[in-house]
Amino acid sequence: MKLAQIATVLGARLENGSPDTEITGVAGIEKAGPGHLTFVANPKYASAARTAKAGAVIVAENFPHIPCAMLRSGNPYLAFARAIELFYQPPKYAPGVHATAVIHPSAKIGENAHIGPYVVVSEDVQIGRNAVLLAHVVVYPGAKIGDNFFAHAHAVVREHCQLGNSVVLQNGSVVGSDGFGFAKDDSGHWQKITQSGPAVVEDDVEVQANACIDRASVGETHIGRGAKIDNLVQVGHGSRVGENTLLCAQVGLAGSTDVGNNVILAGQVGVAGHCSIGDGAIATAQTGIPSDVAVGAVVSGYPAIDNKLWLRCSAVFSRLPEMAKALRTKAVKD
Repeated sequence: MKLAQIATVLGARLENGSPDTEITGVAGIEKAGPGHLTFVANPKYASAARTAKAGAVIVAENFPHIPCAMLRSGNPYLAFARAIELFYQPPKYAPGVHATAVIHPSAKIGENAHIGPYVVVSEDVQIGRNAVLLAHVVVYPGAKIGDNFFAHAHAVVREHCQLGNSVVLQNGSVVGSDGFGFAKDDSGHWQKITQSGPAVVEDDVEVQANACIDRASVGETHIGRGAKIDNLVQVGHGSRVGENTLLCAQVGLAGSTDVGNNVILAGQVGVAGHCSIGDGAIATAQTGIPSDVAVGAVVSGYPAIDNKLWLRCSAVFSRLPEMAKALRTKAVKD
């Protein structure tokens, strides 16, 4: 594909390169060769860009000049994401129902659906148009799912859950698993609390591999439009996740957590139950959140504190033995 054509598709401005350069694929900046397109969005790779052997590099509008061809873009990361789509085409699944699939007669599935091997669609299920259900996907009774649903192998949608349009479930993800609810009786045994409320997932949500969105004991668990839920994330029963929020790998939300819009919880963040996290807040990796987080706050550590304060505290930690020794020496002298 010619570099000029790529620039047009990406809405980028070609600088310092031939429009006729042939690009055959994409690669990371350290491995890209003359036929590759790569990008720089992280400043720490700026030096690598100056020695890059790539056919062209996607860079920001204000990025310094480098020897090889540049495609200047207002959003290099997004432009590169779109460039990948020019060279990689995922498998396509033709409409049809595999002979081993089990579909209840009362289920309603829209046109152009692909139903793979050993899929189970239970009674009173509704699924919209252009669905793809790959091998061993199970949809429990009464679930309602919109158009363009894509469920990878072994994904599960439990009873009476509601999914909007263009929802993607990666392998092994579960929507509507039982919430962790138990009450201890007088003899010390744990009595299971029935999880009667569904999980509701709005449009354009992706739930990645082996993540779980629990159903609620009462009410519902709610995932807002455009939210992205990474591998091994746990969304506890009765929680609410706002629009365009990112829950990164191994995030855990205890029950009845309220997470706002455009929030980012980085890897292994844990949130105690009944906490509220304001719109636009960010929690860095491995933060433990035992109480509410304000709108737009950036927090770190456990218990979560302001990120800048946490960075100052972290800088002191390695010096604590030296400081303690100095204090003991001073105490002896005094």
